[in-house]
Amino acid sequence: MAKTEDNLFDAIVVGTGISGGWAAKELCEQGLKTLVLERGRMVKHIEDYTTAHLDPWDLPNGGKTTQEIIDRKPKQHRTGYTTNPAREHFFVDDVKHPYNEVRRFDWMRGYHVGGRSLMWGRQSYRLSDVDFEANKKEGVAVDWPVRYKDIEPWYDKVEEYIGVSGQNLGLKHFPDQKLLKPMDLNCVEEHLQNKISEKFDDDRVLTIGRTAHITEGTKEGLGRGTCQYRSRCMRGCPYGAYFSSNSSTLPAADATGNMTLRPNSIVHEVIYDDTSKKATGVRIIDAETKETITYNAKVIFLCASSIASASILLQSKSERFPNGLGNDSGELGHNIMDHHFHVGATAIAEGYDDKYDKGRRPNGIYIPRFRNLGGNTNIKSFKRGYGYQGGASRESASELVAELKYGPKLAEAILKPGEWTVNLLAFGETLPDHNNKMYLDESKKDEWGLPTVTFDAAFGKNEFEMRKDMQAQAKKMLEAAGYKNVEGYDNGGEAMGLGIHEMGTARMGRDPKTSVLNKHNQIHACKNVYVTDGAFMTSSGCQNPSLTYMAFTARAANHAAKNIKKNA
Repeated sequence: MAKTEDNLFDAIVVGTGISGGWAAKELCEQGLKTLVLERGRMVKHIEDYTTAHLDPWDLPNGGKTTQEIIDRKPKQHRTGYTTNPAREHFFVDDVKHPYNEVRRFDWMRGYHVGGRSLMWGRQSYRLSDVDFEANKKEGVAVDWPVRYKDIEPWYDKVEEYIGVSGQNLGLKHFPDQKLLKPMDLNCVEEHLQNKISEKFDDDRVLTIGRTAHITEGTKEGLGRGTCQYRSRCMRGCPYGAYFSSNSSTLPAADATGNMTLRPNSIVHEVIYDDTSKKATGVRIIDAETKETITYNAKVIFLCASSIASASILLQSKSERFPNGLGNDSGELGHNIMDHHFHVGATAIAEGYDDKYDKGRRPNGIYIPRFRNLGGNTNIKSFKRGYGYQGGASRESASELVAELKYGPKLAEAILKPGEWTVNLLAFGETLPDHNNKMYLDESKKDEWGLPTVTFDAAFGKNEFEMRKDMQAQAKKMLEAAGYKNVEGYDNGGEAMGLGIHEMGTARMGRDPKTSVLNKHNQIHACKNVYVTDGAFMTSSGCQNPSLTYMAFTARAANHAAKNIKKNA
C-alpha cells in the first residue's frame, strides 16, 4: 500500500553521482530543504572503501576475476576491468538488474551512494564553442540553446571547488581552465611531446591529462588531501584526493543541515498535476521492503544518469503526458551518444634503457582535438573530431611473461625492466541520431515490478570513417617520433557503452517540438523539473563529459533556487 510522507521539501534530488552530489550541495547551500534519493545502498566515505588498502595477495583469487563473478555480471564484464575483485562490488549485478539489447549496448553502472563518482576516470575537460555551435553550423540534429560564455563561469566555479590538475595551452577549441599544478610527463612522453610539436603544423600538441586530483593544498576544509599516487582510484580514495560526491559535495550538503539522504529508494515516477501544470513530487519503491512512498517538493532534479533519468520520465505518464513526462517532442529516450574508442596505435621507444618511471601516476597524456577546426585541419570524410589519451610506460618482464612470475628467474627478471612502450588511444565524438534509442519493455519486469530498459543503438558511418583517421594519425605521430614496431589497432566500435559516457536521452534545445529541455535544463512543459545528468547533452564533443555535467548542474540549481525564493 502506498503512503505519502508528510514532509514537503523544497527540492528533491534523484541520484547521488557526479550530478546529484552537485545538485544537493548547491540547493542545500542556497537554504533549500532537500531530499536526496539514491536507489542503491549507503557508501560512507573511507569506512566503506573496503578494498582501498588491499594488495593483490589480499584479494580473493589473487585479484583475478572469478567465474562466479562473470556468471553474475556478464555484461559488466565486457569492459575487462569492472569485474576485478578489487572494485566489482561497485558495479551492478546483471542478474539482479537486467536490461535488453536489440543492438548491443554495454551499460556499466553502480547503484550506491556516490554512483559512478567513485569509479570515474576523472579526466576533466571543458567543451568550447566549437562544440556548442557544431550542430547548427553543420545542420545536424538541433542547436544547443547555450554557448560557452553562458557556461564559462560555472566551469570556473566547479573547477575551483573540486580541484583539477593540468596545464593550460591557450587553445580556443580546448579552453583554459582553473588548474592546480600538473602531474609530470615521463622522459618518453616528453620526447613524444617535442617531436609532435616539431613535426606537425596543425596545432597538434601533447600535454598531461587534466584530472580531478588535488596536487597541491587541500580543498574547502572537507578533509580532502593531496594525491598519494597509489593508482587504486576505482576502489574509492580514502584520502579524498580525487573528486567524488562522497568526499566532497554530499558532505558539504550535509553540513548545511538542509539535506535528508535516503538510500535504497528507487524513484520510478515524477508526479504531474494537471491543474498547476507542475510536478508535485516523486514515487519511490523502498529497495529492501518494496514499500511504495510518495514524497512532495517544489522542484525536482533528475540526476540518476542519462538512461535512468529517461527511464523515470518515460514511466511518468499522465493525461497530459501519455508518452512520458516532457515527451511532447517524441525525443525522450532518443539520440543516445557515447564516445567511441579502442582505436589507435602502439610502438616501442628505444634509447631509454637507462631511464625508469617512478610511482603510479593516476593519469596519462592528452592530445586535444586537431581535426575539422579550419584550414589544413579540415577533412572531408567525416565531421567533428577526436582526442588521444594514453602514455608511455616500462613494464617489468615478470609482469609481461607469466612463466617469470614465479621461480628462480624472478629475482633476475624484476631487475631487468622491459621495453618502453607507447600507446595512443583515441576517443571520438559521436553524432546525435534519433534512431539511437532506449525504451521500456513492460513485458520484462525487474524484481520491483518495474519495466526494464531496452537499447537499440549503434555507431554510424561518420564514426567508422573517423576511426580510420584515428588509427592513421596515431601511427603517423609515433612514426614521426622515430619509434619502432609501430602498429595500429582497432579493437572496437561495434557497440556503444564502453566509453561509459552515455548521454543525450533528454536533450536540450531551443524548440519544444524537437527537444525535451530548455537552456536552464528545465523540461519545456513542466519547468519545476530539471534534468542535469548526461541526458541533457545535445551533442557529445570528444572530451570526457563529467565536468560539463557538473557545471550545468550548478548553473541549473542556482536558477531553481532563485525561482523558489521568488516563489516563481
